[in-house]
Amino acid sequence: MRPLALTLGEPAGIGPELTLALWIKRKALGVPAFIAVGDPALLASRARLLQLDVPLAECAPGEAAARFAGALPVFPTGEAATAAPGKPDRTSAAAARAAIERAVELAGAGKVSALVTNPIAKSVLYEAGFEFPGHTEYLAHLAARRGGAAPRPVMMIWCEELSVVPVTIHLPLKDVPALLSADLIVETGRIVARELARRFGIARPRLAVCALNPHAGEEGRLGREEIEIIGPAIARLVKEGVAASGPHPADTLFHPEARKRHDAVIGMYHDQVLAPIKAIAFDRAVNVTLGLPFVRTSPDHGTAFDLAGSGRANPASLLAALKLAERLAAAEAAVAAK
Repeated sequence: MRPLALTLGEPAGIGPELTLALWIKRKALGVPAFIAVGDPALLASRARLLQLDVPLAECAPGEAAARFAGALPVFPTGEAATAAPGKPDRTSAAAARAAIERAVELAGAGKVSALVTNPIAKSVLYEAGFEFPGHTEYLAHLAARRGGAAPRPVMMIWCEELSVVPVTIHLPLKDVPALLSADLIVETGRIVARELARRFGIARPRLAVCALNPHAGEEGRLGREEIEIIGPAIARLVKEGVAASGPHPADTLFHPEARKRHDAVIGMYHDQVLAPIKAIAFDRAVNVTLGLPFVRTSPDHGTAFDLAGSGRANPASLLAALKLAERLAAAEAAVAAK
């Protein structure tokens, strides 16, 4: 049985201690078998700080499932992580980056069933010369190393009650209207529909597409993006056989009755759809990257430097990310076996 690969994330953040906490609670919480990818010395020092009895087993992925019951399997990267909890510095940027790279290599080679990533601190990586907007874009770049063009990654935030996808992600709000295009919305919708069918088992996913402006633009009185960009994009998706509807005023899509009518909400900008799902499931939401050649999930929270080293960080989102990765990997394996 292939394990999941779990990167340790930012060394000064909560990723290492969440990893330790979930291994300790593996039986009680039904944690899927995983291999931690990163510096074993980082896990050992964090375990000592928190007075946790966690034996480590440096091993190859093929041994991880068998070792998981008695020790936390670790795949060393060869890069030391030296930052202290809650005190990020650029000296550990190489360790965080190496963990991502090794994990993608393992996923690409089929040695792990899926990739789960602990949070990184982009500011720390930027100081060390990181040239990508974020984690997601870097994963797409690494996936392309195995040949071909970089895939178009799409960020979906998922919980049992709701799935949301922003068409534009980490942009100033003032830049969003100029960067929206019908092609971008159509491409996003295609990827979401395809991945919900293939990996989530939804035969014909229903996509609710948000308007950009209040009241869906009030027939052009509050903006013309719905008429000139979003509406035509939805029409193209429908013509292709995608069950897309809208443009809907965003404030009508997230109450319990509305959520029964769609499988995912596609929003025009980050906070339009992430604010509602974090209000609904802050500790349970999972970041899923669609469009990659392997399954990737991540907890939907940051590095939490203020909690690092305290032992008080909540592992619920990381647990949800591990369980969803296991579920999606199993679905993909079933499709491949047909």
